[in-house]
Amino acid sequence: MSELTTGTREEWLTERLRLLEAEKELTRKSDEVARLRQSLPRVAIDKEYVFQTVDGPANLADLFRGRSQLLVYHFMFGPDYGAGCPSCSSIADGFNGIVPHLENHDVAFWAISRAPLEKLQAYKRRMGWSFPWASSNGSDFNFDFNASFTEDQQRAGDAIYNFEPYGAISSKATPEAPAKLAAMSETDAGTYAREREGVSSFELEGGRVYHTYSGYARGVDGLWGMYQWLDRAPRGRNESGVWWRRHDEYDKA
Repeated sequence: MSELTTGTREEWLTERLRLLEAEKELTRKSDEVARLRQSLPRVAIDKEYVFQTVDGPANLADLFRGRSQLLVYHFMFGPDYGAGCPSCSSIADGFNGIVPHLENHDVAFWAISRAPLEKLQAYKRRMGWSFPWASSNGSDFNFDFNASFTEDQQRAGDAIYNFEPYGAISSKATPEAPAKLAAMSETDAGTYAREREGVSSFELEGGRVYHTYSGYARGVDGLWGMYQWLDRAPRGRNESGVWWRRHDEYDKA
């Protein structure tokens, strides 16, 4: 965080115009990166994945719900979690409002997690969410898209996350922040670390599904709505460690 200073309106305007140029350059760069995302070669999906939804079992093509594009948020909620990841929960607080707009722009949206559907639905009711949420429990989907890892991968340290080795994961070596998030998810650090956040996109054409994009870690930072607002607040993110909670837990602190 930069040190706050006090100046005249004229000084503020001079600095604001300088900042405007930087913001415009960032916007142009963001547009360029978006074009690079959209120019990635698509990859045909040959494996059959089965998801559990409130409407019954569904395959990946079913999740498009008659649309040609599909966005998936890989929500950290493993089978042995007692509650959804609080970080993913904070990100997901922004999903309800965008889904109708996406759906009316030929884009389907789903959150997908490995926890059983009953757990997801109970947590969804608690959070007051309405966006579609499917369970991939029993499916290879999360593993194939590098959003979940097995215990063997943890021990061997050969898991891939964000397109590089994730490293050996041990509850003894887990940093303070992940350990706190694990406790908030009502599980141990090792189990918590077997799930990670991410976003993947798909296209449906001629009855065939294609994978077009995946992003992880800070690659989903732009989807975390509260941070986009904090970046414009006087003191910015102004954080040290895990300060956020689920939206229904602040009054309990």
